[in-house]
Amino acid sequence: MLPNLRSIFQRDKGQAVSGTWATQSPSLSLRKPPPRATQMTRQSRGIEQFFSDIRGVVGLSVLDFAGASQENIDFLTSLGHKVYTQDLVRSLDEAFGTAPGEQTNVGRIDYFLKANFDYPSGAFGGALLWDAFQFMGPALLNATVERLYEIMQPKSYILAFFNANEKATEVPSYSFRLIDNKTIQLSDRGLRPSGQVFNNRSLEKLFGKFESVKFFLTRDNLREIIIRR
Repeated sequence: MLPNLRSIFQRDKGQAVSGTWATQSPSLSLRKPPPRATQMTRQSRGIEQFFSDIRGVVGLSVLDFAGASQENIDFLTSLGHKVYTQDLVRSLDEAFGTAPGEQTNVGRIDYFLKANFDYPSGAFGGALLWDAFQFMGPALLNATVERLYEIMQPKSYILAFFNANEKATEVPSYSFRLIDNKTIQLSDRGLRPSGQVFNNRSLEKLFGKFESVKFFLTRDNLREIIIRR
């Protein structure tokens, strides 16, 4: 196991512990449950490409920013991989609030990177970023991509989603669950301010230090991207 890494077997209370869900305290169970999120299940060419790229390789350490999803953990470990999880969207709110304009504070950026990317160089053979990066302003995003480059192994693969509506100032945020190697379930988390305008050219520039960037445009306005380190 990698040194100093928080694996799925070392989670905070309320998250996955040893492959199961931790029990909530009685006081939490009395609270009114949140509204049920709108869900949809669809094919994903990005997911299909990601698992095709790592097919035949076992024992990878995979970083999953969907949070401690039991479905994702079960699916990835069934392929022989280790999973390290974090809800990056929630971490953004904890560090900066929901406004991208707050993401310029150098001290807060450093805190955010240490809280979410404090791993050794070359630690990961795969990463599922999902849609979290599209809610970052330029200063935070550039610093995060630079740190991501350091913790990924050479020739490793990364999946990321960006909304393709370049005119929208607010875009949907989702929770992502793996159904199989080409199908995902999306649960709507509501609208959030977009950190900046993203298009193919700006994303190629953003990941310019990486070996390659491949795009898949979907019907639901999600631009799926496979990045090779």
